[in-house]
Amino acid sequence: MLSKFKSIISKLVLICVGIFTTVVFVQMGGFFTLNYLKPEPVLAILVFLCAIIFVAGVGYLLYRIRDDDKNLNRLVLLSMLAIFFVVAIIWLKVVPKTQISDFGEFWNTAPRALAGGKIFSYDNDYFAKWAYQTGFLVYVMTVVKIFGQHVIAIQLLNVIYQVLILYLAYLISMQIFNKVKMARLTVFLLMIDLDWFALNSQSDNQYIGMLLFMLTFYLIMQNKYWTYALAGVTLAIGSIVRPIGPVIIAGILVYGLLYMFIANDKFSWIGLGKIVMTLLIYQVIFSGASLAIKSSGLNSYGLTNRDSEWKFVVGLDAYSGGSYDQKMVDRFDLQESRAKMSAKEHKIIHENISNLNASHGWLRLFWAKNRTLWAGRSMAIDFTEFGKIHSLKMDNLVKLLGYMGSIMLIIFSWIGSLSLFKQKIDNKVFLILLPLMAYAVVQLLIEVQGRYRLEFLPVIAILAGVGLYNCFDWIKSRQEKN
Repeated sequence: MLSKFKSIISKLVLICVGIFTTVVFVQMGGFFTLNYLKPEPVLAILVFLCAIIFVAGVGYLLYRIRDDDKNLNRLVLLSMLAIFFVVAIIWLKVVPKTQISDFGEFWNTAPRALAGGKIFSYDNDYFAKWAYQTGFLVYVMTVVKIFGQHVIAIQLLNVIYQVLILYLAYLISMQIFNKVKMARLTVFLLMIDLDWFALNSQSDNQYIGMLLFMLTFYLIMQNKYWTYALAGVTLAIGSIVRPIGPVIIAGILVYGLLYMFIANDKFSWIGLGKIVMTLLIYQVIFSGASLAIKSSGLNSYGLTNRDSEWKFVVGLDAYSGGSYDQKMVDRFDLQESRAKMSAKEHKIIHENISNLNASHGWLRLFWAKNRTLWAGRSMAIDFTEFGKIHSLKMDNLVKLLGYMGSIMLIIFSWIGSLSLFKQKIDNKVFLILLPLMAYAVVQLLIEVQGRYRLEFLPVIAILAGVGLYNCFDWIKSRQEKN
């Protein structure tokens, strides 16, 4: 009975993933048509065809390389990682070293904090409102303390994290599907997505957070007591530097209840206890880090979020489609106290909800937000200010090439998600799918930006690896029949 219940839930999750990737695929088609195909059809079609030919050609080569020799497998993987490392370093050379937006806040505040200066001036300042960002600030301060105020240090560390993320994507794919060729294709599809790796030039907490969350998934998949304990450590550190831990925890908790608490058609308290141990260790470390930051005098608010309302002020704004909008920001006096700001934020949230109810605009808002987050350009290249030192033509071409990487991930992850219905899969796949779905649902309510999807692109890439592998498998079966 319990096994049947688990099987039904598993199919429902796969259906949700299939619906999600199908919607993203449709939205991607609309975005590409409107923004590229209509304005410059010849260029758009040419670049798209080149991208498909490139992915098919290199992907097929990786598929054809034998996988029964461990040394050859290592050589292929190391070669891919080395190529990515070189390309990522070249990318750092062709973008400005300027740190902008939130990235600039971290980079510019770190030296001041190391000199004993305050990190905020009033209770509605950046690190006062979003005190949870202090965790990553401590990381930036540590890098500056060790290497000096040389942004290349942060950038090179980001590249190293990206290489490790690619390696973990390979290992996780192997854990779930146990197919070397599929894991190779996962790495290949992620490494060519410029929209994914472009932000390595910025003091961005997404790459180190992404690495730690993926390592958490991998450790849990090992199903040993010590790996569950270590997963609690990596989950906590990941949440300290990149505060999306609650979404990851939600996915892990559901996975623990469905696939560890229910085992062999009976309840397994040992399985549930392992997950509880991970979460307890996470809570102890995270709470301890918050208290340490308070007691150090760096931030009296610890790692709290004192302006959670703002994400809903923007996220429920039908006019901006749930994205950052300067007109909305201009409605506030950012120098006001947190109490006054909070009261006004609550008022505007209620206005937004009333407007959505009156216009029956919830579905339109959700559709627009999903498109912004998952189907359009990630805008990562824009945050590098690449266009400031290159011509408009070159800037547009690079952005198009970057988006092609996203398109390849979207197309093949859609195929991969549908192919999961046709094959027997390891329950470990739900450890990465459940947090993905939790994140997608949460983002329907709060502020969205295209770059917010970066953390989950390795998961999308694993699905895309499944899709591309099955395409080649289908071609091979057709050839054998003929």
